[in-house]
Amino acid sequence: MSTTQPLVLAAELAAAWSDIQRHHPDLPDLAAPESLIGESSSACGTELSFERLLHEAAHGLAAARGIRDTSRAGRYHNRRFLGIADELGLAHPVEPHPSSGFSLVTMEPETRARYADTIERLDRALGAHSEAVSGDGRGRAFRGPATRHGSSGGGVRVKAVCGCGRNVRVVPSVLAQASIVCGACQQPFRIAEPASES
Repeated sequence: MSTTQPLVLAAELAAAWSDIQRHHPDLPDLAAPESLIGESSSACGTELSFERLLHEAAHGLAAARGIRDTSRAGRYHNRRFLGIADELGLAHPVEPHPSSGFSLVTMEPETRARYADTIERLDRALGAHSEAVSGDGRGRAFRGPATRHGSSGGGVRVKAVCGCGRNVRVVPSVLAQASIVCGACQQPFRIAEPASES
């Protein structure tokens, strides 16, 4: 994958965030757009998209206003989250999900129309990034962050081992981004070879 591809996507995410800020001036800056490029969070929806960015903006506004919009380690989205999501043009289910509350918000048609140009630019960047990551030209699902909510995310974790035999469970795409080094032997963790069947 080209090293410029994540930078292009991060720049488009930052530009899209700035567009949301034009309509919601109290929304804080997005400190690290590249942090949104990672695994999915079961608490905050599925694929990274402009709709997902609006969801994250609702959390940003809540933080800026000192509003506690989630509970259960950030997984359960409460009615205060709904109020802010509504301001951002997000629709929500009538009844909360038992474990994630009102996390599954969707863009209203008026919101989609307001941000049409921004959505188109971001979709192009996401498509190019997905194609570059897959390497086969067909693309794969692109997922957003899991770390903010402590969720295990949607990625399949595999065993990785270091030189001294210690092991960790990691999503391969995370390991591909940068080495994870063992604190004991200072060797990088590598995905373990599957055991051969005899």
